[in-house]
Amino acid sequence: MSLENTRRPVWLTFDCYGTLIQWDEGLLAAVGDILRTKPGNEVEPAKLLEIYDRHEHALEQTGPHRSFRRVAGDGLRLALEELGLRSDEGDAGVLTSRISAMPPFPEVVGTLRQLKERGYRLCIVSNTDDDIIAGNVAQLGGQIDRVITAQQAGAYKPARRLFDYAHEQLGVTKDDVVHICASPHLDHAAARDMGFRCVWIDRGTGRGVLPNYTPDATLATLDRVPALFAELGW
Repeated sequence: MSLENTRRPVWLTFDCYGTLIQWDEGLLAAVGDILRTKPGNEVEPAKLLEIYDRHEHALEQTGPHRSFRRVAGDGLRLALEELGLRSDEGDAGVLTSRISAMPPFPEVVGTLRQLKERGYRLCIVSNTDDDIIAGNVAQLGGQIDRVITAQQAGAYKPARRLFDYAHEQLGVTKDDVVHICASPHLDHAAARDMGFRCVWIDRGTGRGVLPNYTPDATLATLDRVPALFAELGW
């Protein structure tokens, strides 16, 4: 699908972590700090993060639904145990508190302001808990109109239930929305299955698109979105 000859959206929905907020950078620093509390280990933070991601995503798709705080804690514990490291009670708290404090990418606040000035309404749709994401939203300059989380919907991406819930809460159909995201695995599957328009922010992390899905547009950074929309006559 192309964005050409489609109508201007009422709402722009955004993935948060990796799209608006510096997820990879912040998470790598957090697990590095956790590893420094484990005497004698030689595990690289990137290795722990790779294993943590695998456990986190698996737990999110395993019922019953649990809070992200619980999922993150369990995923970190399982990853440390897999590496033969002791899991301490405070590790999960370090991780989730650092997530909440992660800052936006440099261009994000200004871009969100431009989009608001052009009349778009802005909503975050995120795999997290309300209290965790509150710290991140507070850094976005008051531009966000709605925040919809996995905690509210009782479901995690890539399940479409989170997006169905978001569209119900916003009172829109898929044709009233353009979704903007940096996470192919989590967001593109729902875009493919539900048919909503999707702009991929490819920040060069090495994450590739799904083999059976092509986003409607691909941009390197968020600040290219206003120009794209202007070219479309929006």
